[in-house]
Amino acid sequence: MKIEHILAGFIPEPRGRDGLALAVLMARQAGARLTVAHVHAPTWPTPGPGRIDAEWRAYVAEQAARSLEQARGVLADVTDVPIEYVFRGHRGSGRGLVQLVGTTRADVVVIGSAPGGVRDRIRIGSTADQLLHASPVPVALAPRGYEDGVPPGFRWLTAAYRRDPASDDAVRRAFRLAAQMGVPLRLITLVVSGGRRARVEQEMFDRFRERVAADLRAIARGRRSVPVEMRVLEGGSVAAALAGLDCEASMLICASSETGPLRRVFLGDTSLKIIRAAPCPVMMLPRAPLRKPGSPRKPEKTG
Repeated sequence: MKIEHILAGFIPEPRGRDGLALAVLMARQAGARLTVAHVHAPTWPTPGPGRIDAEWRAYVAEQAARSLEQARGVLADVTDVPIEYVFRGHRGSGRGLVQLVGTTRADVVVIGSAPGGVRDRIRIGSTADQLLHASPVPVALAPRGYEDGVPPGFRWLTAAYRRDPASDDAVRRAFRLAAQMGVPLRLITLVVSGGRRARVEQEMFDRFRERVAADLRAIARGRRSVPVEMRVLEGGSVAAALAGLDCEASMLICASSETGPLRRVFLGDTSLKIIRAAPCPVMMLPRAPLRKPGSPRKPEKTG
C-alpha cells in the first residue's frame, strides 16, 4: 500500500474540518496530493415546470461552490500540499465519495466523525456506514474535535492484529505505509478477557496470551525496514483493552471483516467496537483476495 492521492470528503461543519485536518496531516507525511470533495443533493432527474428545474440546478451549484470556498478558507495556509477541489451530486454522500474514488483514482478516502458523538472518539453516521461497507480503498476516520489538537505529524502507526489471513495482509500493508511515512510501526493484539475467570480458565487464558505474543513476533520477523514494537492489550472489553494504549500522534490501522466482499472495506463487529473506542484516527483497509501458495504478488500501483 502506497498513498499518493488522498480524497477528503468535506461539509461546512466541524466534522468536515476534522476530516480535512487528518487528510492534510496524512498528505504531508506521505508526500501525497489532496482532493477535497463536497457531495451535494442531486438535481431532479426530470425537468420541472417552467424554470424551476434550472433554478434548482443553479441553487445546488451555488451551495456546492460555497461549501468548497469554505474548505479553501480552512486550508488557506496549507502551501506544501497540492490541493484540488471537486463536487458531485448524489443521494448518498458516502456512495458519492465511492464514485469519486473511481474518477479521481484516490488511494484513500478521509472523513470526520458524525455529529453527536463524544469528543476524541469516532461516531459512525450514514456517510461512514456507506464507505465502510463499499469503499474499494482504505477509509480513514478522524475523531470528533481532531482539528483542535491535530499533531504536527504521526510518531507511530499502530496496526491491530488477529490470527487470520486478512489481518496478515493488513499488517504487511501497514509496514509499507510506515516505511513511506518514515515512522515506527506498533503491532497490537486485543485480548478480551470477558470478566472474572476461574483458575483453570486463567491458565488457559495465559497460554492464549503467550500464543498471541508469539504470533506478533512471527509476523514482525524479518521486517527491518521500520522499527516495530509489539504489545498485547488485555481488558474485559475492546474499549478497556484499548484504554491501555497511548494513541497520541498515531493512527490505528484495522483489517476488514473476513466475511466481506473482496476489494471492499467491510465492517465487522470487532472492527466496529475498535472504531468506537479508539481515541485516535482509524483507517480501515479493504479486504484483499488471498494468494494461492507459490503464486506471485500483484504489483502495487505506482502512479
